[in-house]
Amino acid sequence: MEMKLGERIRSLRKERNISQEVLAQNLGVTFQAVSKWENNSALPDTALIPSIALFFGVSIDRLFDINLLETDKQVSALCDEAAACRETDPAKSENLLREGLKKYPGNDRLLNNLLYTLRAPERSDEVISICNSLIEITRNDVIKYDAYRVLAEAYKARGEYGLAKSALDKLPEIYFTKLQMQALLLEGEDMYAPACEQKDLAAEMLVDMLVRLAGYYQEKGYPEKAKRHLSVCAKVIKALSEEETEEGRDRTFYEYYGKDVLKEIQCR
Repeated sequence: MEMKLGERIRSLRKERNISQEVLAQNLGVTFQAVSKWENNSALPDTALIPSIALFFGVSIDRLFDINLLETDKQVSALCDEAAACRETDPAKSENLLREGLKKYPGNDRLLNNLLYTLRAPERSDEVISICNSLIEITRNDVIKYDAYRVLAEAYKARGEYGLAKSALDKLPEIYFTKLQMQALLLEGEDMYAPACEQKDLAAEMLVDMLVRLAGYYQEKGYPEKAKRHLSVCAKVIKALSEEETEEGRDRTFYEYYGKDVLKEIQCR
């Protein structure tokens, strides 16, 4: 059970065999103030928090009895549980993440996962709000750039093309990925998982770009070019439909993405 701030101050003071009077003198407050803190009937002024932590030689996290490693484990478990039911029961996934945010308000990983349960344009106001918040508060570049991507998608869904383009302009131009380099330079198990993930991502990107280019050529009045791009796309998907599920993975690219795109192409 987590300690309250006053209990933590009392515990640290007793560990060092320091009286309330000595602590009060060093902090420039009365011993009655220290007594109120330790009885949890009053809280120290926020400006005193760094001084209290420095006096005891502890981090502010420890002063507030925050176990960052345990917090990270619990957040990871929540994200995994929410992701497992995201497709089959999005409402449950959303509720799990919102309950997590009550315990860990403003946690960037929980907010990032929450975005995947919200649909635009129906809930685009909240999506945009969360994205802008993440962009401002997160120190994790992966989350930050994912927020820009989702932000652009939300603006596009609302028909706000200029804002979507502006959000995408914030993304860095990268010609290689961490997964790609891990797959190319590492060996054995260190190579395997990144290679599997990068393979699926590359297949998805190739299929998406062929479809987009087909649409472009159709709009420009080049139906034969559009048809050829769709034909290549169909061949890629059919070729990948023959692959087996990689060890440790639930579905193949064809099962989770390719077959739906192929149906769409065949209906054109």
